[in-house]
Amino acid sequence: HVQLVESGGGSVQAGGSLRLTCAASGFNFPLYCVGWFRQAPGKEREGIAGASPGSITIYANSVRGRFTMSRDNAKNTLSLQVNSLKPDDTAVYYCAAKRGGNCGDWAQYHNWGQGTQVTVS
Repeated sequence: HVQLVESGGGSVQAGGSLRLTCAASGFNFPLYCVGWFRQAPGKEREGIAGASPGSITIYANSVRGRFTMSRDNAKNTLSLQVNSLKPDDTAVYYCAAKRGGNCGDWAQYHNWGQGTQVTVS
């Protein structure tokens, strides 16, 4: 079955950086869209970055230019480099996967990790 395990979250000061990583297993990773989502306290989960099997990336306006997503199809991993962090970036960050379709269609993702907390002060 699909397993996604995030790591790399933590507490940082505004302006700082983190690198989030997600290890995937249980499915044919190179064929899937993968994405990063986040959920801030009291808010709905939002899609912030997606990558196609061929590593074409798409970003939400709120993170474009500050966050960079990558995937390694040989290692079944995806990463999110988060720079210039702001207090509004405080959230639980999730990785997700889906087979086929538009990788930027956030509503179609249906496989989730457990999340990793990012706190910016």
